[in-house]
Amino acid sequence: MRDSAVLRIGNASGFYGDRFAAVREMLTGGPLDVLTGDYLAELTMLILARDRLKDPSLGYARTFLRQMEECLGLARERDVKVVVNAGGLNPARLAEELRVLARRLGVEAAVAHVEGDDLLPRRAELGLPEGLLAANAYLGGFGIAACLAGGADVVVTGRVTDAALVVGPGIAHFGWTSEDLDALAGAVVAGHVLECGAQATGGNYAFFREHDVTRPGFPLAELHADGSSVITKHPGTGGAVTTGTVTAQLLYETGGPHYLGPDVTARLDTVRLTEEGPDRVRIDGVRGEAPPPTLKAGLNRLGGHLNEVVFILTGLDIEAKAALVRRQFAAALPPGARPAELRWTLARTDHPDASTEEAASALLRLSARDPDPAKVGRELGKAAVELGLAGYPGFHLTAPPGPGAPYGVFSAAYVDAKAVEHTAVLPDGRRIAVPPPPVTAQAHPVEGELPEPLPAGPTRRAPLGLVAGARSGDKGGDANLGVWARSEEGWRWLAHALTVERLRELLPETAELPVTRNLLPNLRAVNFTLTGLLGEGVAARHRFDPQAKALGEWLRARHLDIPEVLL
Repeated sequence: MRDSAVLRIGNASGFYGDRFAAVREMLTGGPLDVLTGDYLAELTMLILARDRLKDPSLGYARTFLRQMEECLGLARERDVKVVVNAGGLNPARLAEELRVLARRLGVEAAVAHVEGDDLLPRRAELGLPEGLLAANAYLGGFGIAACLAGGADVVVTGRVTDAALVVGPGIAHFGWTSEDLDALAGAVVAGHVLECGAQATGGNYAFFREHDVTRPGFPLAELHADGSSVITKHPGTGGAVTTGTVTAQLLYETGGPHYLGPDVTARLDTVRLTEEGPDRVRIDGVRGEAPPPTLKAGLNRLGGHLNEVVFILTGLDIEAKAALVRRQFAAALPPGARPAELRWTLARTDHPDASTEEAASALLRLSARDPDPAKVGRELGKAAVELGLAGYPGFHLTAPPGPGAPYGVFSAAYVDAKAVEHTAVLPDGRRIAVPPPPVTAQAHPVEGELPEPLPAGPTRRAPLGLVAGARSGDKGGDANLGVWARSEEGWRWLAHALTVERLRELLPETAELPVTRNLLPNLRAVNFTLTGLLGEGVAARHRFDPQAKALGEWLRARHLDIPEVLL
């Protein structure tokens, strides 16, 4: 018998392309009540929009259908509800495809879906810009809850918040209303920990050498009626669940103390983490406040066309060789053929007196962008290739230049929550309108309290990563960078040492950018938002690491004066 006081919610996908076998692993690895899967990222919505342009019947994550072909019967046999956002831009079509699949497999499965996030048909009415490929509001969990209350075994959604996949089942199971702000906020935090899959169990973790992360298992949350939870994983699976892995995920793609959502604003500065035992971390104490009156909407459009040429520079005189390429290339471009944007980046990957040619080589990357595909196509590649026998000694490229490709741009807009037609479509076809929250409020700034500084003492020049972890990621054109200390003494130093000014010194790319720092004392963490670091977002490939995934690891590798007592 399952304990109705605890709702066991597992995750089997953190992105479109995540481990295919995770659905089966989660269904067979131990007891579950609900299995969720997050398939949508900002870039994914653009990919699905381009799919839909080619074929209007597409626009959903097709991987999920193949996973259900293998595991739908298993889910029904074990009475596990499945809640995913794999519907993307076409949740109704995915729901119908699932019904067809269930009939073909001879499996009884009631399928429902959530819609209303697609704002593109109402673009003009809502005052959104022209030229969009997709425009989707981030919906909350009450539509999912209505589907489950209406008898659904499988719920597919379009664009909902990642945490809504956990909040919705919690609402359905525990009967929460929009007034249960603390419970909703606790579920949001649990949902945020689960949504990136194995990132909560040791994947992409700063201190990965402390655990066996060869094949980390996927996480699950034991959710309680008050919104508290225990993050854990199935027994015998790889990786680890610790306060460190959970802290890292809580800092991922968040900003200040207020974590705004469509159902509730969760106060991240109230989160308490307690290690209850091996692979068990309790989350409690989370306070909730009324959500904002607007919903975030993700807007995707084509930004133009881009191309890239990478020159390999080997041996001596790397800087002079790079300068020669730039001069020759500028002279080789025909008049009027220069792209709107040309960006040169020299990566000094070369080593002196190297024992292999590759280790003796640096990479000079040319990125070109223009609204006109012709300006980043044949003429650009031709200008680069024709330098071959007239260029620097050892001239060669990583690959022949391609024809160029379109790139997308993501931006965010905010629309009145009352204007969004959030709808639950039940298995029997009934359509249930989901009302907006009755009470909303704007979040007021909260200043985290600085701890007492460490007493003065001897220091040693060393990498920050010896005493602090980090996790980073993207939010449109901005980057998020969370850094946490592993001890109270480390926090007393980190909070005073890692200022905005010091961050700009350590990461020179940020020197001219707006940088916001927030303190999260309960997590012993500082969280930075680096505005504009990623240009027009991941699809525009503005920088070497377009999603800022390794930004935190770069910071951890930088040296500064660290108190010896911490080392």
